[in-house]
Amino acid sequence: MAVVGAGRMGAAMVRRLRAGGVPVKVWNRTAEKAAAVAGSTGADVAPTAREAAVGADVVLVSLADDAAVEAAYGGPDGLAAGVHSGTVVADTSTVDPRTARTMAALVARHLDTPVSGSVSTVEAGGLTVLAGGDAADLEAARPALAHLAARIVHIGPSGAGATVKLAVNGIVHALNQAVAEALVVAEAAGVPRETAYDVFAASVAGGPFVQYKRDAFVNPAETAPAFTLDLVGKDLDLLLALADRVAVPTPQARANRAAVAAAVAAGLGARDMAAIAEHLRP
Repeated sequence: MAVVGAGRMGAAMVRRLRAGGVPVKVWNRTAEKAAAVAGSTGADVAPTAREAAVGADVVLVSLADDAAVEAAYGGPDGLAAGVHSGTVVADTSTVDPRTARTMAALVARHLDTPVSGSVSTVEAGGLTVLAGGDAADLEAARPALAHLAARIVHIGPSGAGATVKLAVNGIVHALNQAVAEALVVAEAAGVPRETAYDVFAASVAGGPFVQYKRDAFVNPAETAPAFTLDLVGKDLDLLLALADRVAVPTPQARANRAAVAAAVAAGLGARDMAAIAEHLRP
């Protein structure tokens, strides 16, 4: 199979697949990233997205944004030029539902399969896959996706997976803002950071997000970014654009977008999303 994109999530997918004995060809726009994950896992490096797709029954795509997805699919070296009639392209990127539907028109069998989870979730095989597209195509891709996911949900037709992913991320980014504010308030009032966070995690608010973001909030200097504030801004922009198209007011998401913009303007865009707390500290 092939993996197009070797960023944090794509590289984690390659590692998980190779640990399960799955042969993988990997391509990335920055060749060094593909070479690094291939060198550590025994995956093969493809020189183009097209070459990655040639001969693959399933192509997993994991790219940062709509522009990167469109570039990877199109042109003579794009993956759409390399797939065969039976290839299922399962795109895990978080993109506009319109982009998902546009990409589906370029290949015979396409799924928008954005995922809920982080790098550590990939490595544990615990992702939730939110799938849009044909049910038969999902069944064909299911064995590959099952290496990465504990749950695979067929949401509906093309674009439905992308739609629900934006909705989920709206909740995640609202939680991130709420946790950051609560933590900084507790700290400023004299409660040790670790104590406050451990109480959050043990409380009714202590869902999966609070559990797996502990290190990022409590020990930010020692924790590598899992999902940056720049990407949070991108996600919220997509959600707000979708909300505008369907004429739904989203005051919480708009407030969160403004908070993220302020943190990015302060130079925290490349930091983990938990750096919202750092921006709020006096």
